[in-house]
Amino acid sequence: MFLAWNEIKYSKTRFALIIGVMFLVSYLVYFLTGLAYGLSQDNRTSVDKWEADAIVLTDDSNANINMSMMPLKVKDDITADDVAVLGQAPNVIRKEGETSEEAKINVTFFGINPDEFIMPEVTEGEKFTEDYEVVADSSLQEEKNINIGDELKLAGSDITVEVVGFTEEAKFNVAPVLYTTISTYQDVRFETIDDSEEGRISALVLRNDSIDSIKSENDDLVVYSIKDYISEIPGYTAQLLTFGLMIGFLIVIAAIVIGIFMYVLTVQKSSMFGVMKAQGIPTKYIGSYVIMQTLLLAVIGTFTGLVSTLVTAYFLPAVVPFKNNGLFLLIITLLIILFAVSGAFFSVRTVIKIDPLDAID
Repeated sequence: MFLAWNEIKYSKTRFALIIGVMFLVSYLVYFLTGLAYGLSQDNRTSVDKWEADAIVLTDDSNANINMSMMPLKVKDDITADDVAVLGQAPNVIRKEGETSEEAKINVTFFGINPDEFIMPEVTEGEKFTEDYEVVADSSLQEEKNINIGDELKLAGSDITVEVVGFTEEAKFNVAPVLYTTISTYQDVRFETIDDSEEGRISALVLRNDSIDSIKSENDDLVVYSIKDYISEIPGYTAQLLTFGLMIGFLIVIAAIVIGIFMYVLTVQKSSMFGVMKAQGIPTKYIGSYVIMQTLLLAVIGTFTGLVSTLVTAYFLPAVVPFKNNGLFLLIITLLIILFAVSGAFFSVRTVIKIDPLDAID
């Protein structure tokens, strides 16, 4: 460690370049991880808020809640510990009085019963108690300047709803969620209510100790675990795989780059290593010096990349779907350092093969 650190201090410019490369690669990996995690969470945060075990959709919907439609009375066909009804409808809203294109906002309406478990915790304002009142995701307040008491007009309709409260972390398919009554949801989606069926909904959300023990008396309904349902959200899995492959390749590239740098440095110092061997310094000691030097460079470069990512996240606007996850950051940090040190073993092989007499000549 002493020899490795002193050489770094002596050849500052040379090693600063290596640290700079490690910094840039690690910064890019951390930043892409934050974007990937933020986008994935924006697809599912409203689902996670349910803290549910399963969801019931129609068989023909192919696990797509947008295509699922069932009469409200099918709730009686499901046997579970706790059952909540859910109506889902995408829409476009704008604040009353605003007509510009920028004022239009893509949202998702969730029609629910306020006394059931999927009612979210209201962090500001109050729960809806009447039709055409909504509890909105807080991102609308932070990004779109929508406040409690504002009237929101729906696209292609004369319907307006009033914001009475806000809740945190409630997005579905990257769109902020507006929670409202079942009857309001039906007006939003169908404009009329089918009284013969007491209305229609999109899904049933269930809590049950065992998914296998959930019973359905309707063959047209399918029970999905929440994990399976989330993986079927359009674009969710493809997005995770894409970012995962990018991040994985970047980590491997970082290891290769640092390995190449250390190999070149080792070759350049072959005469010095030859003199050290001739003086009786064990090859094991020289090899450990190379490994420790690589470890120091990897730690410094990775740490500066991590700090820069955290600082960047602090200044990013709220509209950017960026979120850090402590566990992911720790795993990526360990992987980058581990792969970088692993790459340095190629340099150690070069050290082992150095002949003191040839190096001195």
